[in-house]
Amino acid sequence: MNQHLSLVSLVVADYDEAIAFFTGALDFELCEDTPLGGGKRWVVVRPPGGAGSGLLLARADGPAQVARIGDQTGGRVFLFLETDDFDRDHARMIAAGVRFVEEPRHEAYGVVAVFEDLCGNCWDLIQRKSTHGCETSP
Repeated sequence: MNQHLSLVSLVVADYDEAIAFFTGALDFELCEDTPLGGGKRWVVVRPPGGAGSGLLLARADGPAQVARIGDQTGGRVFLFLETDDFDRDHARMIAAGVRFVEEPRHEAYGVVAVFEDLCGNCWDLIQRKSTHGCETSP
């Protein structure tokens, strides 16, 4: 069997604001932006290189979804952006105005720092020591 996660839905307040953040501050690629009618769009962004999962930017629809913007996981780190060069990407992201909530730290699994996206969701920027198999960080 061959399966993979292709997209993770991220609830945002505004499509264009989210596209600007992900393509500007995080250097993601805009892979698709298709109108669906009624103001809805199918918007997909991916980290540079095109490998792995992407994000489906989903504009909040209704009070329950609006309440989840920026807090999809109750304050825990939600997404993990893995890099092959932590120092390069950390410096570029800081220069682009990304807010890191901690200094980089060295862990048994690699170097990592938590940052917030435009909505306040927590992410790890991580360069792992090993990228084999199903290894994950805590």
